[in-house]
Amino acid sequence: MLQLTGHNGFYLGVSVALQYLPMLLLGSYGGLIVDRTSKRKVLYVTQSTAGLSALVLGLLVSTNHAQVWQVFVLSLALGVSNMFDVPARQAFIQEMVGRDLITNAVSLNSALMNSGRLIGPAISAGVIAAFGTAACFFVNAGSYVAVLIALLAMDGSQLTPIRRVTRAKGQVMLGLRYVKSNPVLRRPLIAVAIVGTFAFNFTVTLPLLVQRTFHDQRAGDYGILLSAMGLGAILGGLTVAHRSRPSLKLMSTLGVLFGLCMAGVALSPNQVVATILLVPTGAFSIAFVSTGNAMLQLNSTEEMRGRVMSLHATAFLGSTPIGAPIIGVICNLTNPRVGLGVGAGLTLLTGLMLVRQSRQS
Repeated sequence: MLQLTGHNGFYLGVSVALQYLPMLLLGSYGGLIVDRTSKRKVLYVTQSTAGLSALVLGLLVSTNHAQVWQVFVLSLALGVSNMFDVPARQAFIQEMVGRDLITNAVSLNSALMNSGRLIGPAISAGVIAAFGTAACFFVNAGSYVAVLIALLAMDGSQLTPIRRVTRAKGQVMLGLRYVKSNPVLRRPLIAVAIVGTFAFNFTVTLPLLVQRTFHDQRAGDYGILLSAMGLGAILGGLTVAHRSRPSLKLMSTLGVLFGLCMAGVALSPNQVVATILLVPTGAFSIAFVSTGNAMLQLNSTEEMRGRVMSLHATAFLGSTPIGAPIIGVICNLTNPRVGLGVGAGLTLLTGLMLVRQSRQS
């Protein structure tokens, strides 16, 4: 997108936002469908859709026909898929491991997902240098084939039986009222919404930080920043996996530390310092999100879990259509340091808010 638009932060923010707009507008309905349907079957469809989107984008780039509007359309298609995919993946974890291991499983899942942030940029930089940008999209499309094979290879009889929700009126509103009336669910959900909206826009802020602040046009150096954050995310996920029970107190501490580290990245004098600070930033960010995720899964009932996790996905990912363009505009009007600083400041305030709430509870 930066190549197509002359390094325009707003267009980059819009393309990222479109991937999560359906989650913001219709995420609760996606969660309801997940509660009513086999989560494994939902994942077959969503993973296939994501793979096809990557394949089409690769073909457009390889034939020099890629245009901004086409990227927007494919981003929106991926967003529709994510509306069902994210709550299905989150709720499916408990079916695979059971309630007793949910905290460990959520944290390990976060670590594994973010290992791609460590390995992917390094691979993509080499692929771009050797074969061009289109090859990255083809490799990405191929990765979904591996996911589909893994889903097909699962022994369904070993999954924890989950009672599906029967169709009835008012089930979406019932899920909203359920979360609103339960502070153990409401508090971490609000915190994740604030941080997800303004802090987790690294696909917007980091490339702009590299190109505008550090004046580096090499894709490999952006990959180094993502790899550093990915390494921290793996460490953070593995560390949280050792804790048997998440708590609001733990989440508040992680929020404060995440905000402080992100502020350090915003104030970094050079790219080396930013890279170093992105390691703890990645660790505390994933530990924060994993702790909130586990709290929601452990404290929600079986028949509500899909809707609760869809609200988590809406708060964390669905908020991107709001936050990404805002942060992109801030970066355009000022500089990327300010965009990162806004996210850092609000994350720090959120952590302090949780400190107060944890003391009250």
